[in-house]
Amino acid sequence: MKNIIVTGGAGYIGSHTIIELVNAGYNPIIIDNLCNSSIKNIEGIEQLISKKVKWYNSDCTDRSAMRKIFTEESNIEAVIHFAAYKSVEESILNPEKYYENNIKSLETVLECMDQFKINNLIFSSSCTVYGIPRKLPIKENAKFNKATSPYGETKQHCERLIQEHNCNSISLRYFNPIGAHKSALIGDLSIGKPTNLIPIITDFALGKRTQLKVYGTNYNTADGSCIRDYIHVVDLAKSHVLALDYLFNKPAKYAFNVGTGKGLSVIEAIELFGTSNNLKLKYTIGTERIGDIAEIYADNSLIKKELNWKQELSLEQAMIDAWERAKRTLS
Repeated sequence: MKNIIVTGGAGYIGSHTIIELVNAGYNPIIIDNLCNSSIKNIEGIEQLISKKVKWYNSDCTDRSAMRKIFTEESNIEAVIHFAAYKSVEESILNPEKYYENNIKSLETVLECMDQFKINNLIFSSSCTVYGIPRKLPIKENAKFNKATSPYGETKQHCERLIQEHNCNSISLRYFNPIGAHKSALIGDLSIGKPTNLIPIITDFALGKRTQLKVYGTNYNTADGSCIRDYIHVVDLAKSHVLALDYLFNKPAKYAFNVGTGKGLSVIEAIELFGTSNNLKLKYTIGTERIGDIAEIYADNSLIKKELNWKQELSLEQAMIDAWERAKRTLS
């Protein structure tokens, strides 16, 4: 069993990836200070894998704490680095928080990898690195345009740091993860009000919000609302296992889009959530949000070809799983 450090392993995507790593025979070791997650995800992981998971409650920007962990753990084969703040909206309001945490945490990880001679890194990147795309679907070789938010800037900067570093790496550029594990035992437990569409919908459906707003309907799209590439979080989690396998067999530097390759508008997503869960959802129209772009979806041909990754779970299933998870949080 290969030992894999997973920073941010108690987070939304991280917790789902831990399950897939264990299923694939890897031994994940979590580093997560729960600043944007919850112990409930650790407990959910342990229920699903029927054993304790090794977890360090540490801040990934704390160099001495990180060095201590890397000293204690032997034979680390790779690091999967999730630990980062992730809200576009919050990053616009508080950019320094994002520059300080997202960039410094990666710098600390890379320093530890150097010191302890760990050569393999899977990096949690984002389609925000592309900025406003000139051509769709977007390919991995597209130029990085100016980021539309400090969050996107941090992901661009981190990818450049990795390119300059002498490790083998895969940057997985996520599109829009939604849904949850079918057990509903783990999910998105981010602190504060959600800013992503599906958690906003579930909050509204649960009565936690009085309004469901569509932020802008004057974009150059079929129904005027933003278009995104939504992907089930379990399918996204599985890409990390495939990326690890690939990196061990073909050490080098790579970047892969992880998306379905299909765009869905905000209005279509609301309607799909409603029909998938037999709910009637009335929405209102709000003003456009700073940092939002009109349309983006992936060209996923490269990850299909090289990693043999494919979408296995439908968006309808993602909507059902998201709703089941949301209802469970009330109990």
